[in-house]
Amino acid sequence: MDKDDIIVINDKNQLRRETPLLRHVQDLSSRVWVLHNDILTVVPRKEQTVPVTVTLLPCQYLETLEMKRGEPIYLGLKDPECCLFCTQEGQQPVLRLKEGSILELYSQRESVKPFLFYHNKSGTTSTFESAAFPGWFIAVCSKGSCPLFLTQELGKTHITDFEMIVVE
Repeated sequence: MDKDDIIVINDKNQLRRETPLLRHVQDLSSRVWVLHNDILTVVPRKEQTVPVTVTLLPCQYLETLEMKRGEPIYLGLKDPECCLFCTQEGQQPVLRLKEGSILELYSQRESVKPFLFYHNKSGTTSTFESAAFPGWFIAVCSKGSCPLFLTQELGKTHITDFEMIVVE
């Protein structure tokens, strides 16, 4: 989260926030996240391209999470309202969208690991590691347009570093 965002940790070690942060996400080549046929995809930014608005909220319940991995957050989309989550399909985890609000996840009385990502910020870029599948990161192909996916190859063949632009 940005340093000017107000997040409070209460006496039960819970993070509290009233509304989601709104961001547009892009890679360092200015390819933005868009929703295409219900699939979260990265495409080159053009004049007519409308990036999807990503919603972010911290996890309130930190007891079962690995704090040294990054800030645990829920990621969703504003419109249509849905949440990013990780699940196992075949031999490896995959990234999926599920209809619903991250506010519902945020309100749960415990962390909901399939929907949590460890957010790590380095300078102006961020990575998103699956809490349910540690070592797996949200990634995109290195060129052109492609769906978002999960990879274990941090910063190698695939792009795992993203910039988040504040949506007013």
